[in-house]
Amino acid sequence: MNDEPVGGRVFFSNVRRSLEEEDEIRLVSVGVDIGSSTSHLVFSRLVLERLDNRYVVSEREIVHESDVLLTPYADDMTIDAKSLGAFINRQYEMALLDPATIDTGALILTGVAVRRSNARAIGDLFAAQAGKFVSVSAGDGLETTLAAFGSGAAARSIREANRVMNIDIGGGTSKIAVCEQGDVVEMTAVDVGARVVALDKNGVVARLEESGRRFAAEVGLELEIGAKPAAGGLERMVERMADRLFETISAPKLSPETAALLRLDALKNQREPDVVTFSGGVSEYIYNRQESGFGDLGPLLARAIKKRVDGWGPRIAKPDEGIRATVVGASQYTIQVSGSTIFVAPLETLPLRNIPVVTPDLALDGDDLDQDVIAAGVRAALRRLDLHEGEQPVAVCYRWGGSATFRRLDDFCKGVAKGLSAQLGNGHPLVLVGDGDIGGLVGIHAREEAKLPNAIVSIDGIILKEFDFIDIGAMLESSGAVPVVIKSLVFPTSQALGRAEPEKVS
Repeated sequence: MNDEPVGGRVFFSNVRRSLEEEDEIRLVSVGVDIGSSTSHLVFSRLVLERLDNRYVVSEREIVHESDVLLTPYADDMTIDAKSLGAFINRQYEMALLDPATIDTGALILTGVAVRRSNARAIGDLFAAQAGKFVSVSAGDGLETTLAAFGSGAAARSIREANRVMNIDIGGGTSKIAVCEQGDVVEMTAVDVGARVVALDKNGVVARLEESGRRFAAEVGLELEIGAKPAAGGLERMVERMADRLFETISAPKLSPETAALLRLDALKNQREPDVVTFSGGVSEYIYNRQESGFGDLGPLLARAIKKRVDGWGPRIAKPDEGIRATVVGASQYTIQVSGSTIFVAPLETLPLRNIPVVTPDLALDGDDLDQDVIAAGVRAALRRLDLHEGEQPVAVCYRWGGSATFRRLDDFCKGVAKGLSAQLGNGHPLVLVGDGDIGGLVGIHAREEAKLPNAIVSIDGIILKEFDFIDIGAMLESSGAVPVVIKSLVFPTSQALGRAEPEKVS
């Protein structure tokens, strides 16, 4: 995107197109997923169609899916950026695409890729396209959510009116999400994965995670880097891993040994799911899409966990995406916000780019608003997307209801400020996005009455959703408006709500 407004419009720089004058926009998108164990890319062509004053994705065609690369390391914790860069360049060539022709994209970093030195090196690989990319560093909560939506579990819960559990089994962890009516209602993550132990071509231990040592010790198996495991030892270890994972997804109360493996709060497990889907690398073995191994526990773990879920009761269904569940494209569309109902102070705060959106569940239509309830809702939304540490600004999207009395505005502004204490404490601006025409009043109250010292950007007339990111351009002198570009992560399930699925996995 060209970030500079031209004649009051935002233009696509490659072909000088104005979104305001076209009913259909075609984009080339790339999704990049770089994780602890594997890395891969998906190239897509997106068609956006005008719906009222915003654009929605109407078509998504995958034009190239990369090979799955075992993420290269220079040492145990540092990703080999040179080798990774060569792989990425090769995939662009295989897709017959030049990086300069990419309109938009999403870069998802998980596991050790999120570590500061790794993230910096990976970011350098995409520096020339930095303005086009949404970059997401996914912790356990966000990675679980991404897998739930990318696998199609959230969409299936709407389509089939079922309680759907998605189990995303990766190299180091398994992420479990329970979906109802399109929402993730429960989630957890546990240290069970296929590459907690990795072997070289001679069957010698080449990589060993701490959780791998723990499982080995539980079954009396000695594992050391450079040594071969005892015969049958890995099979016993995988059976124990599968037991722990199955306990995590099914037991109302966990044993201390299993609870110690959790990375998020335990599931309540008060009611069984109707349907179970699997995603992540291990899912390729569960659904017989992959036969050859990669020197890890993937094939053994797939058989062990499927055996337990087969005897559990819920129906096992195929996901829309397996190993690629967290690889997404990114669409872009724009809306011009009315200058009469916005508040920006100081004006130099703008432009802001790639601001993640949180959509807390806030009840704002009652006569009285509760600051603490509002703060708790904001904090829950931040935690869901791994934004709770306050390292970057966020945009809080809200739907105002009721009158705009002094007391209600005061409780709202102070409640949101409490919920965003980590962000505001780090000096980030307060960014508020409403769907009505109250943005100016909210912004003025936050500055003049609530006395918030941070920069304030309060705009309205927009409805956003989780997985959106926004760019807010500098104020246009001619109109007093600000151009807003909304970037949405586009999951392969976007068009799958009415699609029939195979009922049983063999």
